[in-house]
Amino acid sequence: MKNLTSDELRSMYLEFFKGKGHAVIKSASLIPENDPTVLFTTAGMHPLVPYLMGEKHPAGARLADVQKCVRTGDIDEVGDESHCTFFEMLGNWSLGDYFKKEAITWSYEFLTSEKWLGIDSDLLYFTCFAGDADAPKDTVSHGFWAELGVKDDHIFYLEKKYNWWGPAGQSGPCGPDTEMFIDTGKPACGPDCDPSCGCGKYLEIWNDVFMEYNKRQDGTFEPLSQKNVDTGMGLDRTIAILQGKSSVYETDVFAPILAKIQALSGAAYEGADEQMKRAFRIVADHIRCAAFMIGDEKGITPSNVDQGYVLRRLLRRAIRFAGKLGVPENKLAEVAQVVIDKYGAAYPELVENSKRITGEVAKEEERFQKTIRQGLKEFEKVAAGLQNGVIGGKSAFRLYDTFGFPIEFTLELAEERGIKVEKDGFDEAFRRHQQLSHAGAEQRFAGGLADTGEQTARLHTATHLLLAGLNKVLGGDISQKGSNITAERLRFDFNFPRKVEKDELDRVEEFVNEAIAAGVDVKMEEMSVDEAKQKGATGVFDAKYGEVVKVYTVPGYSMEICGGPHAKNTADLGKFKIKKEQSSSSGVRRIKAVLEQ
Repeated sequence: MKNLTSDELRSMYLEFFKGKGHAVIKSASLIPENDPTVLFTTAGMHPLVPYLMGEKHPAGARLADVQKCVRTGDIDEVGDESHCTFFEMLGNWSLGDYFKKEAITWSYEFLTSEKWLGIDSDLLYFTCFAGDADAPKDTVSHGFWAELGVKDDHIFYLEKKYNWWGPAGQSGPCGPDTEMFIDTGKPACGPDCDPSCGCGKYLEIWNDVFMEYNKRQDGTFEPLSQKNVDTGMGLDRTIAILQGKSSVYETDVFAPILAKIQALSGAAYEGADEQMKRAFRIVADHIRCAAFMIGDEKGITPSNVDQGYVLRRLLRRAIRFAGKLGVPENKLAEVAQVVIDKYGAAYPELVENSKRITGEVAKEEERFQKTIRQGLKEFEKVAAGLQNGVIGGKSAFRLYDTFGFPIEFTLELAEERGIKVEKDGFDEAFRRHQQLSHAGAEQRFAGGLADTGEQTARLHTATHLLLAGLNKVLGGDISQKGSNITAERLRFDFNFPRKVEKDELDRVEEFVNEAIAAGVDVKMEEMSVDEAKQKGATGVFDAKYGEVVKVYTVPGYSMEICGGPHAKNTADLGKFKIKKEQSSSSGVRRIKAVLEQ
């Protein structure tokens, strides 16, 4: 097989699918636009949900991309050989165009052809969906692998737990998948060894998802009117295989980041014991992820809610483990700069926002050094006064609420000392704290559309008018920092340094209702990014020159790059009413509004 760098693999993958008639599209933001159930884009499908459900994509029905993703459910696992919070997913897409035969044939070609990855076909194994009450056994995929010459004992049927890709939220497009694995050379764990056993013999390298069904809100399934293909190949894992490395942290991606940490700390990664290596990996992973979060086109900043809370947790955990390695205080911005240098060519937003990235890392490190010194003192006081070796939930919450000491740190420090923490008690105290601050269930929402129904579409149009009104009233430099739109209400985050006064909110409301009263048709046009700029459309101009985008216009009021859907006419909206304006994070305000009939 070919020994490729990360840059070479990215380019080769996109070149291959461009040759198969795919339009190469830019990675979407880490803040999802179309899934309010997650804080971050966790898979390549999130930005494309409207198109998987039938919306026309401006670039066509065949797409390929490298999507930046963040998964934070297993932060505590980061530090082993494979877990990462940030990763890149190589993907190719068919939106109602080709289906199983082409996807499987091209996957096999890219993996095995000497022109491409050149992996020995004897090292590859494949899985298909075994079928259940919801959907039949996927004999079709099995048959196509067999036609390509794959031996029968290299193909396994597995249950839904392993070979089904569910919707991103509670409902939406889904279907069976077929997965590709490489034999790591480890011995089989027994006669029933297969890719589901987890013994390490089989390592997943690629996944082809066949979206044939829509999962309804009631949990039942219906055939999709448009059958789609969604594939995903993890870049970090794939280059580890190609470079013959046992860990993603030993690849060219992490080499300069680890080298910088070594230079700052004076400690050596190679030859270090597992505890030291874990600390190196945590710092490298978390700073890489933080750089992408801060440098994203929607620019996350550290805070105590939503994405900002996750960012703060990553940075503060990196600071703690950097201290264990002997990295001097206030040096992690230098590690972030290495991440920018490494990824800048592939993700130019990192270079454009480099000062913001290093500045936010430096500010958070300075803030946390003060917090951690005080918090450690308080933790030691609590630990010293224990009678039964258990830190109560109220004490753990006091460390968090009064001294800003994260519960994760309390848990980790307690584990190191053989002390238990009453986590359930902490969770209950935290829940009450959320209720008192009216945060409640909002904490789990991120951004985007809950669905594509008519009422949600109307509120989406109202959100465009809200942004235009804010720019008119507040000075013309307002941009979206996040949104969450359901059928009941909209929530919109935007950059602004102070509280928006009531008279200003009244004028914004008046602007939106004026547009509604005008009864204007909402127009959609497809044009290049350059044309959209020249016409005065708002939005994030991060796509490549010449790429076709959708522009939704409310003539006389708003023009914005957007994927849709929207109301047909502003008269369909009803009366716009702002219910609340508040702080979201540093320099970011939040408005909640509804449409009243």
